[in-house]
Amino acid sequence: MSAVAIEYGRTADGLLAARIGDMGYIAVPAPGGYRLAYGWRMSRPIADWTEHDVFGSEGIVADQAGFRAHIEEVAIHLRQRGALGRKEVRMRLSTPWGMSQGATVYAEGVVFHSTASHGGFKLDRARNAALHSALRIKGGWYEEDGDWARVAVGYPNLFTDREKAMADRTLRDWEPDAWEAVYGRALTAAESFTRDRERFQREHAHDWVVISAARSDRHPGFVETIATIGGRRDGTETNRYLVPSGEYHAGRHGFVIDPERHQVMNG
Repeated sequence: MSAVAIEYGRTADGLLAARIGDMGYIAVPAPGGYRLAYGWRMSRPIADWTEHDVFGSEGIVADQAGFRAHIEEVAIHLRQRGALGRKEVRMRLSTPWGMSQGATVYAEGVVFHSTASHGGFKLDRARNAALHSALRIKGGWYEEDGDWARVAVGYPNLFTDREKAMADRTLRDWEPDAWEAVYGRALTAAESFTRDRERFQREHAHDWVVISAARSDRHPGFVETIATIGGRRDGTETNRYLVPSGEYHAGRHGFVIDPERHQVMNG
């Protein structure tokens, strides 16, 4: 595989930055560390960049060492992607998301289509039939937000290490039944967002869980909340509670009310 060059430097406002090809990354200070801000077609010298030149984000890292590690991971991904030999073509084809405006051939029978609004993979009949039944979608269309992970898990040799890790995480979090069927074991709550949410719902099925919250104007220092039993949103009975601002946090799956401590609001 040919090397992918990385250039590090400091922006005009003194932030650590890196260039990989025409992609630019800036480590923007944020709560908890640094935001991985990025932009495209950044051909000017890094010393001329500012935070306004980047528009996307790939998450938060704890420190500048984490930023450099992320850049190295991206470089490996780009090197592996180049070695896979994907081909950009144009196909006059109607997709579930509109007419294809560009296509990337990953291999025979595995094509990713882009449209004006969305995109996804199309597997031909043979490729789709060869997928594990738990991954297969009838018709062979796999949209880019989540279903693409089914293709990557089913055909790992067509994807980079970074893509495979992202696909595995996506399937674990959002399609755990499919992941478990493919790998033959159950996921724990710590391994899957959906399994963790199911655990939370079981443990708090009879508790008041907040479904809406706002800082209180009438009660400074408090958050006004609306809660239902189990956090259900099916028109069930609701209660309003005041929660101290310093205590309230939405949490991963919801905030659980303690009726002995949190005051019920009247009216």
